Amino acid sequence: MTPVTQPWTHELPMMQQTVLLTAVRGPDGLPKYGCVKMLLRWFRRCTLLSAIDGKALLNPYDNNGGSFTGPSLQYEIKDWEAAMNQLADEYLTTLDAIPHHFQLHFMHAAEILGYKHPDERIQAWWRGLYYRLVNDMHLKPEFEDEMDERLGDSREGWLRRADAATTA
Repeated sequence: MTPVTQPWTHELPMMQQTVLLTAVRGPDGLPKYGCVKMLLRWFRRCTLLSAIDGKALLNPYDNNGGSFTGPSLQYEIKDWEAAMNQLADEYLTTLDAIPHHFQLHFMHAAEILGYKHPDERIQAWWRGLYYRLVNDMHLKPEFEDEMDERLGDSREGWLRRADAATTA
């Protein structure tokens, strides 16, 4: 059997792979075809292989993938980034209705895609979303080397950025 994750993820530290997997499942209680689930479908396409054909789906509109990794956009569009940014706009305007725990997992997963995805176009879109999510919380983005230290499979690296209340 082949892993469900895309081969590029196998080169990541285990902690970063874990972050990606924690964001795969969306929050309960939100519309199946709302902005959260549509962004999540795109996230899954960028991280997982399509179970139907075992392939990576490299755009948010290809009519493939069932409903779990299905399309986020209903039609093929050259400037898919602009259309996906409209979903991101809606996501940001509805953040108060999205569980905070999911939002943190999603933001950190977007960060990993924004720094590590092998396709430069996809990487750039996710990095832009990560910056937007961080800015919305009035925080500064983490640099890639900081993320690598925090999520680099080293307890010491992780502890440097952890709160004492969460390290027991």
